[in-house]
Amino acid sequence: MLCEERRSNSKKQQFGKDTAVQGTNDSSIVSKCSAAARGYFHDDFLKSFVMKTARRAPLINRGYYIRAKAVDHCLMEFLQRTQSCTRRQLLSLGAGFDTLYFQLKVGGELRGAVVFEVDFPDVAQRKAALINRDPALREILGTTESAASQHSPLVLSSADYRLVGVDLKALGGLESALKEAGLQTSTPTLLLSEVVLTYMDNTRSEALIQWASALFPSSVFVMYEQLHPHDPFGRVMQQHFLQLNSTLHALSRYPDKQAQRQRFLDRGWEECVCVDMNQFYFEFLSEEERSRLERLEPFDEYEEWHLKCSHYFILAASKGELTHQPLICPPCESPVPALVPALSSQLLPVSVVPLEPEGVGLCCTGLPGSGVGCTDLSESGLGCTGLAGFGLGCASLWPGSAVLVTGGAGRHGRGAQTRILIRDKAVWKCACPRGTELGGRMFHTVTPVPGQRCVVFGGRASPLRPATSVLSVSWDPTTPTDPKLSVSELNCSGTAPRPRWRHSATLLTFRGESYLFVFGGRSTEERALQDWHFLKLEENTWTQVPVGGAVPEPRHSHSACPYAGGLVIAGGLGGQNPLGSTVLLRPAQSGFHWHELKTEPPIIPRYSHTAHVIGDRLVLVGGVWIQADGVPGVAVINLTTGGSREYSIDTVAVPWPLMLHSHSSELLDGGREVLLIGGGGNCFSFGTHLNPRPVTLDLSPALD
Repeated sequence: MLCEERRSNSKKQQFGKDTAVQGTNDSSIVSKCSAAARGYFHDDFLKSFVMKTARRAPLINRGYYIRAKAVDHCLMEFLQRTQSCTRRQLLSLGAGFDTLYFQLKVGGELRGAVVFEVDFPDVAQRKAALINRDPALREILGTTESAASQHSPLVLSSADYRLVGVDLKALGGLESALKEAGLQTSTPTLLLSEVVLTYMDNTRSEALIQWASALFPSSVFVMYEQLHPHDPFGRVMQQHFLQLNSTLHALSRYPDKQAQRQRFLDRGWEECVCVDMNQFYFEFLSEEERSRLERLEPFDEYEEWHLKCSHYFILAASKGELTHQPLICPPCESPVPALVPALSSQLLPVSVVPLEPEGVGLCCTGLPGSGVGCTDLSESGLGCTGLAGFGLGCASLWPGSAVLVTGGAGRHGRGAQTRILIRDKAVWKCACPRGTELGGRMFHTVTPVPGQRCVVFGGRASPLRPATSVLSVSWDPTTPTDPKLSVSELNCSGTAPRPRWRHSATLLTFRGESYLFVFGGRSTEERALQDWHFLKLEENTWTQVPVGGAVPEPRHSHSACPYAGGLVIAGGLGGQNPLGSTVLLRPAQSGFHWHELKTEPPIIPRYSHTAHVIGDRLVLVGGVWIQADGVPGVAVINLTTGGSREYSIDTVAVPWPLMLHSHSSELLDGGREVLLIGGGGNCFSFGTHLNPRPVTLDLSPALD
């Protein structure tokens, strides 16, 4: 009796998991429909399989676009390479409500080809019902045949389309059902699995891969799945599917591209090529197509886009005659080369900043003074206890003891509240001065300038609403434990820069006078700006200062730090590619002069990092790269010799995924330690992850 009960409970659990997996189909088809409606790809048939359409965020539209392009590339390559065959087959495993057959049929691509689709019986029955009730789909399908019996797994059948309802985990039933449906094992066959096998436990998915290689002597297996489970984005991704009761089983055993390749080579496949979606985007899509994508709708979530693409791959494993005609064949000179960081063996530890009070959402710590208010910021998602947000602007009011934090975006939109972090011995306290809102901007700059004030420049409310005002935030230097701020708008004369965000703004001195130097960024018209501007601070005048030398590439989300009377710019995102250049702006007799610093080894291109100069060393913290596995830690560049070294960050003391992009940072303790505030963002369709607390990063191992 106990064994029967256990078997019953096991069946119930498996049924619940299968139902959850089937639910991913319903969500996916709505997202595909959204992307098609916005022009990412053409598919008139998706709307026949959704009850109600919904407009998804641009990031999700892009994610389903790159998936569709990668799968379509493999399908078209297969059909082209087998066009001389009298018969070829497409076998879609876990097809769901995919419209593959109808697109190929209307496009005239199915000459001599038969499409077989397999999914759970309930899913197949639902799909057949939707097809049968749509006159347009029935007309494309043509004459249909009835199943041999009422209990046959063949749900719908025509001359070139077979819909089969069977559980993929039961290989014996799968093979017999496919043969009943007319599958010919000797025919050149493409097997397609789009995020299907990973929902099966590894023993079953491995058995299916082995089964397919043994059954089809001339075939190719195309698979689209996830990668990199252990970095911060991967941890958020895994948690999302766990909450849906749809565990990604393959991730832990096959965490990277090489492991995925070996997964197939060990099970009878002769060749296997695997590329992530960043590689596919840059290597297989034309510049014209990438430019078209950029024009479809306003978009500014590049970090999340590149992270999503680094966590998905397209794989093509082949055997037999198809081995000599690979569907995925990266060019020898890859635009996105796979680089390996020159990593030091030393780790840089981070620890969570102790804050008072510990209550979530509380803003004020009981600091004295009428200028400090106590406000609950939980509604904005930017409560002081967590300071959780991205695109923040930060600046030191008193180095090492008080940090101004402005703007940014949280879970519930942009934050207008200004906050001050104040160090009080072993803990930090947070104050929110009244009347110091900056209008809810993000990706702006806050630059300390002479006279106990900061200049706030640029930023945006949305990609179509850049900030146009230049603000001054001043404070009373005699009250470091009771900050009193005042905010005013600067009335600047001269020719102002076009509104921008994701730029840099640095304090420079020229002929004894102070200037704010603004470089690069994004605008509503330009993906990456190349211009620079000088704001003469004593007169609040935009003016010209002579600058010579080779102009740096257009970029945004780069870093800029004062250095040796000029500044140093590092990294950034160009038109679409991360940059690895380090550029110095050096004082010259009549003004300044650009000079590129060659680093050895070359630093891996990155953007959305922060940077600090400590002596003659430039320290880059975090960011996003797409040329290497893992996530950026800390790069240290010797500005005298050009020597560089990468350091990994030890996050064992941080209980949550630490995402170091779109964050802010300030030096502490004479440059031995860095305070990191905010960071994170929207993780594709997996939810939003924001670092809930500031952390400190110990630079000592990299500096000693």
